[in-house]
Amino acid sequence: MDNYNNKRIAILGGGPSGLFIYKRLVESGVKNFEVDIFERKSQLGSGMPYSPEGANDEHITNVSDNEVPEIVTSMADWIKTAPQELLERFNMDPDKFNEYKVIPRLLFGYYLSAQFEMLRTLGEDAGITTRTHFQTMVTDISYDLKNAVVYVQTMDADLKEFDFAIISTGHNWPIRYEGKIQGYYDAPYPPQKLVKRFNHAVAVKGSSLTAIDAIRTIARNNGSFEKGTDGILNFKLLPESADFKIMMHSRSGMLPAVRFHLEDSHLSNKSLLTAKEIEEHRKNNDGFLSLDFIFEKDFKEIFREKDYEFYQRIESLSIEDFVAEMMELRERLDPFQLLKAEYAQAEKSIKRQESVYWKEMLAVLSFAMNHPAKYLSAEDMQRLQKVLMPLISIVIAFVPQKSCEELLALYHADVLKLVAVGDDSTVEPQNQGGIVYHFTDEENKKHSVSYNTFIDCVGQPHLSYQDFPFKSLLSQRAISPARLKFKSNVAGETAYANDQKAIEKDAQGAYFLNVSGIAINDNFQIIDEYGAYNKHIYIMAVPYIGGLNPDYSGLDFCEAASLRIVNDILKT
Repeated sequence: MDNYNNKRIAILGGGPSGLFIYKRLVESGVKNFEVDIFERKSQLGSGMPYSPEGANDEHITNVSDNEVPEIVTSMADWIKTAPQELLERFNMDPDKFNEYKVIPRLLFGYYLSAQFEMLRTLGEDAGITTRTHFQTMVTDISYDLKNAVVYVQTMDADLKEFDFAIISTGHNWPIRYEGKIQGYYDAPYPPQKLVKRFNHAVAVKGSSLTAIDAIRTIARNNGSFEKGTDGILNFKLLPESADFKIMMHSRSGMLPAVRFHLEDSHLSNKSLLTAKEIEEHRKNNDGFLSLDFIFEKDFKEIFREKDYEFYQRIESLSIEDFVAEMMELRERLDPFQLLKAEYAQAEKSIKRQESVYWKEMLAVLSFAMNHPAKYLSAEDMQRLQKVLMPLISIVIAFVPQKSCEELLALYHADVLKLVAVGDDSTVEPQNQGGIVYHFTDEENKKHSVSYNTFIDCVGQPHLSYQDFPFKSLLSQRAISPARLKFKSNVAGETAYANDQKAIEKDAQGAYFLNVSGIAINDNFQIIDEYGAYNKHIYIMAVPYIGGLNPDYSGLDFCEAASLRIVNDILKT
């Protein structure tokens, strides 16, 4: 087929999402297309988390080689060919590489970059034209409805025409106060900016993996970690940082759970509901997917065969009762005592290659309901956000063992403290620098504490429809805000009376819950203001689809979303 008839495909962002899209295209066996990859940086594959934008040498992945979806070669094979200076930098012996162990994030970024290069070679061999635009920022996208073409504009005002565009621009942390308020950091990324001495208490907001990233960086620059004769890691402050402390403010007053051995390393399960079963259920439920149905079928039922004792324990529990029971232990125990206990449990799990099965199934449940979450009623989405997601986000964080050891060392050195704050906590930036943290503690006592340094570590924010970066699509009304309909008008009316910002009422009297980001369909195509999907523009950039995809699990999400997108493009 001549080039004139080739479909022109634009991949906007060459990180892990773009990598999986390109992999699917190259391996499809189809050749009547050409690809342009637009990448803001000078390296493909690594994206933000696995490049200096998101990691220093001390940061590690929370997945191991055996949990990484197949690309071209495994990490175990690639490491044998990795440059010597890279192996020395990360103290890596290829002969002792363990596919079950986590690895430095920057090293993993080099691996992903090498995989992308291999794919480009495979693409070339297959006769696929690929043009890569490095250090190229896409500033706008517009859609020509009449000619069914997508225009991509870059920072040099260059306008290119495509048949399909996939927005895979990755993470985005908007800057609000950083640079204006001294000592205020909107995110701990790029972490190089935290390589500083702090001879005072540093406030960290959040207790997620993002917070642990920040803690590992600032700790290293104000002290040192050393193993004692007993093999236990200790932390010692530098004399010039004698007053250095880390005050971690956690809304739940809890730490995330520790990484353990996964029985199924790719968060899939043969017992999960099929797309056909979900469709059948929705037909009999006014078009909605019931959260209780998903919880019953994709969580509880799986234990009937696998762990009958646990099944009997949870068989009659509602979602609310199950979460309360699982949280009860976490609430009762001191968070660092629990971390120590979970660390020991995880060590055993990894050594014996035995899963902590209920935790694994919670991760599977989260992944399984991510894609069909757009069919939940507004009532169920509120339950998911308020009840189930807080437990899921704690349990499936999969904090690596090395990070746990450092947290415990900092805690025992009296450098790290966990401060439980209520939902009503606020951070007030100060013009002269620093912040005042206003919060209510567990005894209902109000506090206002000043800090010279504040790091916001709540993780990737779900960005709103208005934050969408490609403004032409916004002005063309080619995208629409994500929202979910209330199943019960009574519930919708009550919610509307309480909060007219979050709840909308349409001309027909139906009520909707506004969620973050933009509306998309099952194939990740954008949906316009009239409810029609766009056959030419796809999005898998997580900050803008988080409202309808509440849990996007890294590389597993990239693999699953890329399959749907590429299948749809090739079908067209």
